[in-house]
Order: sequence, then structure tokens, then C-alpha cells
Amino acid sequence: MERTSESDLVSLLAATRGVYKRIFGGVDPKIAVSAPGRVNLIGEHTDYNQGFVLPMALQMGTVVVGSPREDRIISIVTTAEETEEPKRVEFPVPMEGGALEPGEPRWANYVKGVIQHYEAGPLPGFSAVIASNVPLGGGLSSSASLEVATYTFLQQLRPDDGDPVTKALVCQKAEHTFAMMPCGIMDQFISVMGKEGHALLIDCRIPFRAGPTVKRLLRSLETHLVPLSDPNVVVLITNSNVRHILTGSEYPTRRRQCEEAAKVLGKASLREANMADLEASKALLSEEVYRRAKHVIGEIERTARAAEALQSKDYKIFGQLMVESHNSLRDDYEVSCPELDELVSAALEIPGVYGSRMTGGGFGGCTVTLLESGAAEKVRRHIEEKYSRTATFYLTQPSDGAKVHRLP
Repeated sequence: MERTSESDLVSLLAATRGVYKRIFGGVDPKIAVSAPGRVNLIGEHTDYNQGFVLPMALQMGTVVVGSPREDRIISIVTTAEETEEPKRVEFPVPMEGGALEPGEPRWANYVKGVIQHYEAGPLPGFSAVIASNVPLGGGLSSSASLEVATYTFLQQLRPDDGDPVTKALVCQKAEHTFAMMPCGIMDQFISVMGKEGHALLIDCRIPFRAGPTVKRLLRSLETHLVPLSDPNVVVLITNSNVRHILTGSEYPTRRRQCEEAAKVLGKASLREANMADLEASKALLSEEVYRRAKHVIGEIERTARAAEALQSKDYKIFGQLMVESHNSLRDDYEVSCPELDELVSAALEIPGVYGSRMTGGGFGGCTVTLLESGAAEKVRRHIEEKYSRTATFYLTQPSDGAKVHRLP
């Protein structure tokens, strides 16, 4: 079982710096940044329904090291792809009014999208190496980690006003327009705003204008830090090693079903609905769309209650809400899979486990388990005995969001 720590990121930075020197003429990079992945404790598929989510930033992340150059060429190398040799893409800095286009390789689209939507002014050319220790396809937001690390790198080349909400929104826009993934805002928010020792309750309601005197309603994209630093509890991430891919039809289909349900209920989003609203309109919805909405409305309520429980250190209630969340994701939203169900079931069989659930978009990836610190090794052994495949385990704690690293 791997216990993650900040030293893992330091080691990754050192290795990436070595790759940069080898590829780019033996010189040291001038800039080094990182941005974390995340695990969502509860609040799944609620962010694009303008609900609540409760993630924490991980001690695993994406690093970018590099330097500006004078020839208006952007040269990017990644070691994060599962290949023996680093992969490189090169393209010119887009001229004023010009546009980058998504294409192959797909990993570069996340970088291109952030460059395209970065609005602090014209960028110089640059060389950079990207590396990550976030498991790819594990539901721990390797993509947002890459986007936020890229934005943080660009800030060192051409500083912007440093507004964290704008930073997260630009990274989300990059994923929408270049990776063609209609994700919510959670992953980018936590990668930007994570804080050591805390989970982050995010209200994903989209700000809007309601007349000349109202600039922003309260509760719009607000965040609230929730302490999670009790040494008696730990967070265990278990990777099913079933790799999920969300850019296919399932994720957009779920999103369209939620929008359909909100429209039938006469609401701007499912955030505005409650169970009574849903039951009153049940006859107007297909059975499948009804169940999708039932999950989202219930999950928004569960997440608000879970944040209160965690604030009060009521881990028993928090764990119960985690299990309810998993059951709803499995039965109503139908984004779990047999492997995730196996992992959750096995974890819940051991005393000292408060709760366990799938985390991330689903169809594979990871589970997240809250448990007593003394039970971690017993839980790992039990899951290994019961699970039909080979799992990977990470004991982790909340980390800070994106940061700039000083190079000697």
C-alpha cells in the first residue's frame, strides 16, 4: 500500500527536470509548477447540475518544467503517456486573432485548450516537459491536473490577475472545447483551490446577472473549507485498475438526461428541485430519466449533510452518506461497475470502516474509503483477498492546490 506524501511530488519534479535537460540541450529549466489531482469524497455528477461537491486535493499531481524561448515555437514533451520514450508536440504560438485546433495526440489538446483561452496577453514561445503521478483513467482528475498545471506555467510566462475562479473556469473551458468533454467545474476548482488538511465544499451554482443592481447571487461558485486533519481517520483510495473513458456517449447522455428532467420540472437546473418536485412530475418523465434526477437531487442533499457531519467530526454519519451515495450511483445513475461494487462491498465488511463509495465519473476508476487509521492495513489485506482483479492502494491526506516551485 502506497502512502502518498509531498516528497513524491518533489521526486517527480527532480526527475522531470532531468528529462528537460536531456531533451533541451543540457540546460536547466527556469520554471517549475505543479497542480494536484483530486478525490471526491461525496457529491458525484452534481457539479454540472449546479449542486454541491466535496473533494480534496491529492498529494499526487502533474508537474510542468520549462523555459521561454525566442522563436515563437511551443515545444511540449510528456512522460505521462504509457510509452517508453517521452512524446513531443510542437506548434507555433497562435498569432493575435489566430486559433489553435484540437487534434492528435489527444493529451496535447488539454494543453492547447488552456493556451488558446489564456487571456493575459500574447505568450512567448516555450519549451516544457510534463509529468504526472496521477493514475491515468483512474477517476482522480489527471486531466484537470494537467490543465491547471499548464495555466500555472503560463502565469509565470505572462502574469494575469491571479483570480482563482477565472483560472478554474478557463481550464474547464479548455476541456469543453478541446477535449470535447462537457465536465462540471469541480475538478478544476479543487486543483486550483485545494488546501492542506481540508476538504473543499464547492457550490457549483453558476453566477448570473439578474438586473443592473445584482452582480452575483450568494451561493454562486462559493467554496467552504472543511477540516479533515484528524490523525485518527485516513482516506484510502483503491484503484480498481479498470480504466474509465468518459469522452464517449455515457457522460454526455447522463448530462442530457439531467437537463431534460430539469426542463420538465420547470427548473433552471436540478439544483433548484427537491424530491417533492420530482415525485409530482414523475408521470411526465421516462423511468430512466426519473432515476437519473432522483440520484442528483438526493446526492446534492447528501453532500450538504456530509459537509456538516465532517465539520462536526461525525464520521459515522459521513460514512453512511458515502454508502448511500454509492448505492444511488449504482442503481439510479448506473455509472458503477462490478469491480467498483466489489471493492466497496469488501471495504464495508471490516470494522473501523466508516464508509466507502465509487469516486469520479464511474465505469471504472477508484473507490474512496473513510476509515480509522488503525484499520487501514487490515482493510487492504481483506480487499486483496476478496477482489477478483489486482487493486492498487493509496493512503492519502488533503493537499494544497496548484503551486510554483523554486528551482535552485
